[in-house]
Amino acid sequence: MSNKTGDFAASDLADDLAALRADVAKLSDTIAGLVRTQTGSATAAVRGAVDDARDQLSQAAAQAQDRALGAAADIERRIEANPLTAVLIAAGIGVALGMMSKSRG
Repeated sequence: MSNKTGDFAASDLADDLAALRADVAKLSDTIAGLVRTQTGSATAAVRGAVDDARDQLSQAAAQAQDRALGAAADIERRIEANPLTAVLIAAGIGVALGMMSKSRG
């Protein structure tokens, strides 16, 4: 009789191990799916942040270009309004640069 009890115990143990293996396999699949989902969410978040940064950089570059063009147009208007002053300023800058390069050379 003790042999039948041992057979039941071995059979129960084998069934329990098989059930445990199946549970571990299901858990592994569930974790893998969760990791894939989280990776996809993180990738989407990073892409969104990069796109936002690109848009902001593009807007900042466009604004800087607009300011530079406005400043160039303003300087051009001032030169047209006061050509003699512009020539004297350019000559003064040229003399100053010439003196500075002479002292180094």
